[in-house]
Amino acid sequence: MAPITADQEISCSLPPQKLFKAFVLDANELMPKVIPNFFKSFETIEGDGGVGSVMLVTFAEGSGIKPAKHKIVELDEENHVFKYNLIEGGILGDDLESVSYVLTFDKGADGGCVIKIAATYHPKKDDHEHGIIKEIIEKGKEATKGFIHAIEAHLHGHT
Repeated sequence: MAPITADQEISCSLPPQKLFKAFVLDANELMPKVIPNFFKSFETIEGDGGVGSVMLVTFAEGSGIKPAKHKIVELDEENHVFKYNLIEGGILGDDLESVSYVLTFDKGADGGCVIKIAATYHPKKDDHEHGIIKEIIEKGKEATKGFIHAIEAHLHGHT
């Protein structure tokens, strides 16, 4: 089945390098600390945390979300680009084979940044329910926006 793509842009008051460091490089520490009601832990289970590594994301008790494995495809600290694939667990369920994400942290207005997210959802079947996948996409967009703004607020309060 043809992949389904979804794009999102989120503005943030932090400079790109600072948000990239927090949201990508320091995610293992910060995400469970800042958003404990959603994330329990992030851990590297294969590799050294760089390209080719596999991360295991465990969600908070009662979330109903299975642990997810993310494989890092690109980690460009100079240009603030992060690409990874959701390869197991998480939102995949019965409808999705995998999801590929590209996050780009660009300069924005007044010293802030714009996070551009391109997600490609790969359905398992030709006859998948578009409505179910669209609902997954919309929930994911809202969650991502919330995660970014939670990290932003945390950094403003701790710098």
